[in-house]
Amino acid sequence: MKILTLVARLLDYPEAELLGARQEVLALIDASPLPDEHQQALRHFVEQRFNGELLDWQEEYDGLFERGRSLSLLIYEHIHGESRDRGQAMVELLAQYRAAGLEIAEQELPDYLPLFLEFASTQQHEARGWLADIAPVLGLLAVRLEKRSPDYAGLFKALLALSQAPVDLQELRSQISAEKADHTPKALDKVWEEEAVTFGGDAINGGCPSQRQRPEPGQRRDQQVPIEFIDTPAPVRLN
Repeated sequence: MKILTLVARLLDYPEAELLGARQEVLALIDASPLPDEHQQALRHFVEQRFNGELLDWQEEYDGLFERGRSLSLLIYEHIHGESRDRGQAMVELLAQYRAAGLEIAEQELPDYLPLFLEFASTQQHEARGWLADIAPVLGLLAVRLEKRSPDYAGLFKALLALSQAPVDLQELRSQISAEKADHTPKALDKVWEEEAVTFGGDAINGGCPSQRQRPEPGQRRDQQVPIEFIDTPAPVRLN
């Protein structure tokens, strides 16, 4: 699905190159299989961001996705946290990429959502199943973004619509209702005070790599309400 490639670009760090492709972007939205309401949401997102200043968009992006962990675009942050299971899950996902003939840069993490969407877009009739596998994470990010950036929330709701997975957004809203903000200066200062430093290892197994795929994980999850993920009918490929 070409629309997945487009959403991947919109969810990645904003660059000037994207702003120059406005007409192509709108054409892809119009040609997508999305229902009208989601097409309108994507058009609104594009009009708002493309008509503004790039630096403002980049600042907004940093504030949302690079401060705190609750809106991390690293899929397994929301499934496995920092457990060893996350490393094994990424190894298996990377094997799926390679089996499909795709290679990623050494510093990239395979569970970075825009990268995952790029991969899913190449899977033709299986693309919807890949989206359904991560639908609980997409729903979680959608409802968290409703409070801070409804426009970005619309991107995740569009992905949910493409997945056709039965995710109860109202139930997720109830689950996160008591969460405390993890992106405030006070919360981020707490991380610097409490976060242990790990030497050695690599990006997958929790070490200190010299380069990290954005967004950079930094915030503890002890202020977040555990999310109960909803099983989907699609075959489960992710651990």
